Amino acid sequence: MSAPRSRIIAGYGAMVLLAVVLFLVIRAQGEGLSAPPPSSAAPVAAVGSHGNVVLQLLVALTAVIVTGQLLGRLFARIGQPPVIGEVVAGILLGPSLLGADVSARVLPPTVAPVLGATAQLGVILYMFVVGLHLDAGRLRARVESAVAISHASILAPFLLGAALALPLYPRLSGSDVPFTNFALFMGIAMSVTAFPVLARILADRGLTATPLGTLAIGCAAVDDVTAWCLLALVIGIVQTRIGQGVQVAIAAAAYVGFMWLVVRPMLKRLAARWDDGHRPAALVVVLLLCSALATEAIGIHAVFGAFLLGALVPHDSAMARSFTAQLEQVVTILFLPAFFAFTGMRTRIDLLATSTEWLLCAAITVVATAGKLGGTVAAARLTGIGWRQAAALGTLMNTRGLMELIVLNIGLDLRVISPSLFAMLVVMALVTTLATSPLLAVLEREGGAA
Repeated sequence: MSAPRSRIIAGYGAMVLLAVVLFLVIRAQGEGLSAPPPSSAAPVAAVGSHGNVVLQLLVALTAVIVTGQLLGRLFARIGQPPVIGEVVAGILLGPSLLGADVSARVLPPTVAPVLGATAQLGVILYMFVVGLHLDAGRLRARVESAVAISHASILAPFLLGAALALPLYPRLSGSDVPFTNFALFMGIAMSVTAFPVLARILADRGLTATPLGTLAIGCAAVDDVTAWCLLALVIGIVQTRIGQGVQVAIAAAAYVGFMWLVVRPMLKRLAARWDDGHRPAALVVVLLLCSALATEAIGIHAVFGAFLLGALVPHDSAMARSFTAQLEQVVTILFLPAFFAFTGMRTRIDLLATSTEWLLCAAITVVATAGKLGGTVAAARLTGIGWRQAAALGTLMNTRGLMELIVLNIGLDLRVISPSLFAMLVVMALVTTLATSPLLAVLEREGGAA
């Protein structure tokens, strides 16, 4: 039974206000902290011009695709999303486990720029496909509940991540990174939910059409949109001064308005003509690239522009189905492995050499899980959902997967997070995603997931 609408709206307003006040308190405490001098080492080894880079790229892609497919099937057999196996494949082929010498034979430093460019293109196309999958119609029945639960599942881990920045900043950051930037990025890193992985878990378990599945997909969709908007704002603040950051936020808002008022009607007209044989696929691809280029130029990130364009394409149109069918397999089989390999090159789990560092890694994982589960369950209960179903929803929202890796790579590129913290957060993303299916199975056995 749902809670009254007025109660949900009042609770939502109080939650947002409290979150703003608490973050300002955390920021005031953290501004007086000092961090070690910045490291001069680059996240990825310096790149030379020698060697056949095309040959090296082909070897790297072949290795990570084959390894990813094998591990993906293995993970699927034990009830895990295959994408986890593909992520692990990238880490396995990196220096963390093979060592720098052996890894350099498969993923040599000289291939890094080409692999990185391929990875970025893959992520742009992937986020476009994710946007195509968004179905706003699923939110109409319980839009207030979906928004309240989703934003609680963002705000709770965001605040806990910002609070965790207080002890982490002096240990794992650098003096060239302002505390506010570090705290904002820690909050974002804790807040992400992997919409595609969540949808895949629901489909594998036959829960997509259930009340839980419908609400979970709606919450994850709102979570994705909100998280990417917050990330865009944080990137604008990180890349510029505060005053310029406001300008970036205004430009981003203006761009979203332009896309909604001008591009969205255009896409609707194109979608309506798609069935009549008029299929300007090249025009849509140009719009995709221009949208990604525009958000990159504004100072937020190209992936947000790609995601936004995909989200504006009518979800149930033949055009959306056509692009999904044409792009999904190519992106997931070819381009995303490049991203996993690039992430594997940058993930240095061997940097976590002491028990203290592993304890910090465990603390990050616990805080991330507590924030997602706690925020989701509390909001779900306040909207009238039972305990077991609320727990199942919280478990699903704790899935991070590939979306988290995209956010972490952006943070590493911006030098907001260090290689050591990057490795810790990658471990957190894997652990929280791996925990989803077993926890959901337990709740299903107890009769609470359906």
